[in-house]
Amino acid sequence: MRRRQWHRWAALLATLVLLALLGGFGWFLRLAATTPADPDRATDGIAVLTGGAERVETGLRLLRQGKAGRLLVSGVHPDVTLADLARLGGAGPEALAGRVTLGRAATSTRGNAREIAEWAKAEGLASIRIVTAAYHMPRALLELRRVLPQAALVAHPVVPARLRDRDAGTRLRTWSLLAGEYLKLLAAEAGLTRPGAPTPDPNR
Repeated sequence: MRRRQWHRWAALLATLVLLALLGGFGWFLRLAATTPADPDRATDGIAVLTGGAERVETGLRLLRQGKAGRLLVSGVHPDVTLADLARLGGAGPEALAGRVTLGRAATSTRGNAREIAEWAKAEGLASIRIVTAAYHMPRALLELRRVLPQAALVAHPVVPARLRDRDAGTRLRTWSLLAGEYLKLLAAEAGLTRPGAPTPDPNR
């Protein structure tokens, strides 16, 4: 009898946990679908978390539009130069010199946050527009607010091309990507990303 009751309670608990996870995933999808906050607002700086060309292009466009005077591209590959970014943004390197910083230390979202925080403090920036993929924005902001609690962070999510693709196979990979990012967000919320050294993160 007791064993039967225990199984019932275990089944009920498992159901509640599953419902909570599904409800949380729905909340995450709504967060990931947000549009840029205050698109016309100027900030002291712009920070791009690398992981896709569209993110860098967006950051460079915002810089050209005068949304900020400084831009950090965090998590840049060691071989990437300012000239490479200039070609990507359709401008000459001289137009970016003194305005664009290439951060090469970050290898994870948590590393991005530390790199951005160090840059913001060194430059004396009180407000930063954050550019990353829409699905990555919730976790990026979570990590950034831990190291930059006083800074005003303005979200500028980018929707990657693969998320706009209607192909069935791509959609399946997209749902897998979103589910994986949701689990990473839960781990970050639980503080599991705080200790230890940063590890490579393909979804940066």
